[in-house]
Amino acid sequence: MWWCVRTAALNLTKITSHINLSKPASVLRFLNSQANVNRCLTSVDVTVIEQRYMSTEAKRLCTENNMTVKKIGTHNGTFHCDEVLACFFLRQLPEYKDAEIIRTRDPAQLAECDIVVDVGGEFDPKRHRYDHHQRTFAENFHSLCPEKPWVTKLSSAGLVYLHFGRQLLAQLTQLKEGDKQLEVLHDKLYENFVEEVDAVDNGISQCDGEARYSISTTLSARVAHLNPRWNSKSQDTEEGFRKAMKMVGEEFLDRLDFYQSAWLPARAVVEEAVQARHQVDPSGEVLVFSQGGCPWKEHLFALEKELQVETPIKFVLYPDQNGQWRVQCVPAGLNTFQNRLSLLEEWRGVRDDALSELSGIKGCIFVHAGGFIGGNKTQEGALEMARRTLQAAARSSANGSS
Repeated sequence: MWWCVRTAALNLTKITSHINLSKPASVLRFLNSQANVNRCLTSVDVTVIEQRYMSTEAKRLCTENNMTVKKIGTHNGTFHCDEVLACFFLRQLPEYKDAEIIRTRDPAQLAECDIVVDVGGEFDPKRHRYDHHQRTFAENFHSLCPEKPWVTKLSSAGLVYLHFGRQLLAQLTQLKEGDKQLEVLHDKLYENFVEEVDAVDNGISQCDGEARYSISTTLSARVAHLNPRWNSKSQDTEEGFRKAMKMVGEEFLDRLDFYQSAWLPARAVVEEAVQARHQVDPSGEVLVFSQGGCPWKEHLFALEKELQVETPIKFVLYPDQNGQWRVQCVPAGLNTFQNRLSLLEEWRGVRDDALSELSGIKGCIFVHAGGFIGGNKTQEGALEMARRTLQAAARSSANGSS
């Protein structure tokens, strides 16, 4: 068997002219006289040799596959972020991973495509036609999937994501379709990546009225910059389209990696704390994280709704980098400095022994002048600061004051 491997290697490296490969003795005589070649050949990987030896058959199979290669159709000319992203999404799926992208507006060529995005004037999922430019089109995620809240008009990116998003994420994450984590990722990536592309392509402003300043570095803007300049000698858009697809793909995969490897684990930490909150304090209004640094606010608001938490959570406790403990107020919302319940007013701006003496709680370190956060040397002390504040709020409510 050993001489067969060497024979194949010699044949593929064009040394066959020196020996008669049909006779093992000829091979032996040649190898004995070529010590360096012998050492080289003994290190050749058999798998590689077999692959090279099968190169003729591989080429034949490739030719056969080319006859049935899938075709993704989209428009030519100036490209935009939505069809670039739509094409990237499709290329991640096994069915379209080797698909040829046909950029044209010719109806005859588009008719030959297996799937068409952002061109053709049709939205017909059964025939895999995903355009959004026709006068009759007004679909959004909510209209097509009533259980989802988003009402931004869909572009080709959103249409492809809506119909293939779960399959796409299952392929990229190895999670199974129907997995709760995959569904959370699906929603998060639409809300924080794809919806923006839909809105920009459809000319939907982020806010009412005139913006105070311009944002020119969005993903859509950076894709637009890859088009030829108006006065460039070459107006060929093919190279720019390829660069754009690479760029949006890398950014989408990076965002997916962040959400799967950091954002989802944080959500799990918060959910566990919410489920265990009554073990921390009977009120159920205090959470404890065993580790600091976990981004919790966004997850807390989402989980309160999802888990139907009746009494809003008021405080979060966690250790800081020095092994001391923080008590932080839960804000009234994600984008506000107002708290659901601030630490006691008389504690604010007071520190150390003075604060411990004032509050009657050992180990106090500080309470911020804004009342949104405080510190204590121990978890028990930080919890007591939260409890005293809750008790004071309950007395105040019983007395009819705010």
